[in-house]
Amino acid sequence: MGRFSSMFNGLAKSLSPTKRVKFSEEHVGKETAEAMAKDAKKNDMILRSSGTINVNNFASFCSKRGEKGVNQDCCIVWEEFGGQKDMMFCGIFDGHGPWGHYVAKYVCESMPSALLCNWQEMLVKASVDPNCDLKSDKKLDKLQVWKNSFIKTCATVDQDLQQCRKFDSFHSGTTALAVIRQGELLVIANVGDSRAILATISDDGCLTPVQLTVDFKPNLPHEAERIIQCKGRVFCMEDEPGVYRVWLPNGESPGLAMSRAFGDYCVKDFGVISVPEVTQKRITGKDQFIVLASDGVWDVVSNEEAVEIVSSTVDKSKSAKRLVEFATRAWKRKRKGSATDDISAICIFLNNGSPL
Repeated sequence: MGRFSSMFNGLAKSLSPTKRVKFSEEHVGKETAEAMAKDAKKNDMILRSSGTINVNNFASFCSKRGEKGVNQDCCIVWEEFGGQKDMMFCGIFDGHGPWGHYVAKYVCESMPSALLCNWQEMLVKASVDPNCDLKSDKKLDKLQVWKNSFIKTCATVDQDLQQCRKFDSFHSGTTALAVIRQGELLVIANVGDSRAILATISDDGCLTPVQLTVDFKPNLPHEAERIIQCKGRVFCMEDEPGVYRVWLPNGESPGLAMSRAFGDYCVKDFGVISVPEVTQKRITGKDQFIVLASDGVWDVVSNEEAVEIVSSTVDKSKSAKRLVEFATRAWKRKRKGSATDDISAICIFLNNGSPL
């Protein structure tokens, strides 16, 4: 238990004297996680609006409202996540439906603290598991702790969202794409169709994109199979060829363009789930940066184009803004007659926190 005692002590020391909370090795509660979030926000370690943050990582973030009304995208970058200097949390949440902006904001504000609380509790459980050895830096053990933490967090947040009476999430929802950087370990959790890519130097010396997530669209074979087994339907409208949506067994609703989401309780019994896919990637010296973006980017920008735009931006603090502006122009060029979607991107540079 010694190594976990030192970890919890380190977490407590990260709080300011006025916010410091006593930790218990048996349980680290929600209040502690929320206090750490408030402390991080006060110390400018949390970025929630367009800009940059530079502590141990350099991150650039930009969000732009589309032509459909209020901006339903929300983003967050949290440095020194959980009071750990080598950890960072970042996420993009893309709302949809009449109350989508409220749903996205709710999940964006709820997930980090809930995840932190669950992660701390999982560490305590792992400490008494004879088959788990986090001290030896085994990737699978660390990944399993994060995976269990994300799965529990997503289930809890989705359940709490359903009980929220401030807005209606029955016909509204949000995607969620979250990335944890813990030292050289990346843990990626994805619910929906936002996407994360990694720019890395290939064997031939070229900067190459590696897609880290799956776009959970309803027509993916394993997603469609689950939806159909639950009596939901998957098909395209005649005026939207190639755009597959989820529909109720009877009637023309809701026409959901992703197979996983928070909220959207009208189709939760018909195959739409909020269970994240959780994967990991070990950062190497060849890895340069990560791009997280909502589908407003990926609908009109390829992975290769995104890597080229970010890598060619001289001022890295403007890299996310330049990618968002490129996507905005691409919408007008490639989707003539369609209202531009909300567009958001986070660029995280992996060279010890300094912009390239």
